[in-house]
Amino acid sequence: MKYLCLVYLEQQKLHAVPDRECAACGAGLRESGVLVAAEALEPVETATTVRIRNGKVSVTDGPFAETKEQLAGFYLIDARDLNEAIQVAAKIPPAREGSVEVRPVRELRP
Repeated sequence: MKYLCLVYLEQQKLHAVPDRECAACGAGLRESGVLVAAEALEPVETATTVRIRNGKVSVTDGPFAETKEQLAGFYLIDARDLNEAIQVAAKIPPAREGSVEVRPVRELRP
């Protein structure tokens, strides 16, 4: 089953974990066959939010909500179950400074 591990950090902690550590974590997960994809995200100030209301497109700068922590990146993994996904998430370096939300991927049905 696929799980998305969403990495959240406070803005001042975005660089608290060196990029090389996150890259090494991703490489290790890839070698073990668990990693499907992983990417770091640019700061929240670069975000754009798109909404459609009454058939009209609305575009606003920034994230959809004001929060203390911001989405900093993600790891898409393939794990046997939630327990294995949690074990993988615990190895993601930014978990030491922020948090990693683990969510099952929902398969879309035609």
